[in-house]
Amino acid sequence: MSERIIMRTGEALVAGGPAGTAAEPEVIIGELEGPFGTAFANLLGDQVKGHSRVLAIMNTDIMVRPATIMVSKVTVKNSRYTNILMGTVQGAIANGVLDAVRCGDIPKEKANDLGIIVSVWLNPIVAEQDDLDHQILFDIHRKATSEAIRKAMHHEPSIDWLLENQEKITHKYFQLGLEGKI
Repeated sequence: MSERIIMRTGEALVAGGPAGTAAEPEVIIGELEGPFGTAFANLLGDQVKGHSRVLAIMNTDIMVRPATIMVSKVTVKNSRYTNILMGTVQGAIANGVLDAVRCGDIPKEKANDLGIIVSVWLNPIVAEQDDLDHQILFDIHRKATSEAIRKAMHHEPSIDWLLENQEKITHKYFQLGLEGKI
């Protein structure tokens, strides 16, 4: 039997596509039996206007395993944004979860015992784009989800790497924030 996975955290940033298609998911992964499972159930049951929590699905009525809840980092205000988030991005996240199982980052034998919470960044600009490339958006969010899970399950970055590189890393928006340009 695999080791118990109490709680793991990870994040990833995948960009490089057209404007608005970057993905920056943050994930929490844990055993459904215990405190994480209680938090998972409470999160799904305690809906908040503008930040609906939904299960990641492959298609209507085909939920992914491990059970995965999506939570939007952006307040959802219009139906076009909702349709993109709960369509293209929801499907991408579900596929990213399965990719993580397929490659072994999530042990297959734990697929029914774990839950994943994904905090989703979807740029609001996508709701204004008539030429939005849904395949690129899907591919980027799928890759980012899988990468965030990989990092969570492998404890990346390691504390040793962080300590070694602390002074070499500057937050991407640090200088912009000082200049008032964010």
